[in-house]
Amino acid sequence: MTNVESFTLDHTKVKAPFVRKSGVEERNGVRVSKFDLRLLQPNIEEMPTGAIHTLEHFIAGFMREKLDGVIDISPMGCRTGFYMITWGDVAIKEVIDALNYSLERVLEQDEVPAANELQCGNYRDHSLIGAKEFAKHVLDKGISDEIYR
Repeated sequence: MTNVESFTLDHTKVKAPFVRKSGVEERNGVRVSKFDLRLLQPNIEEMPTGAIHTLEHFIAGFMREKLDGVIDISPMGCRTGFYMITWGDVAIKEVIDALNYSLERVLEQDEVPAANELQCGNYRDHSLIGAKEFAKHVLDKGISDEIYR
């Protein structure tokens, strides 16, 4: 099997929440960065699908309000956070600031954006309450740029 960068991370030693730049690639003069937005402790905590799905809807918009060049933000299969891909070589501090902003904005919301049959592939699987609980949990712990504290 081809080497997958995220499989080389020792998930037993990291301390979430954190943001890490997991790679920068350049092809044909175009640079993209990949980030690990790890909100919960691997193998100890996980978000239910409704909560992570709702956070995905919010973060998709709020991160773009603070960061130019966001290509994609996708939930991790382990449900402990998100992967984010951006154009260019974005600084981790900018990502942490945008993530803090986004999670704070989640706490202010009364409705899940795009949670309807037309705009969402599983519009019935959302949890605004769960998204707010996890946003508060992460904000209370504080997001670091150090993965091994």
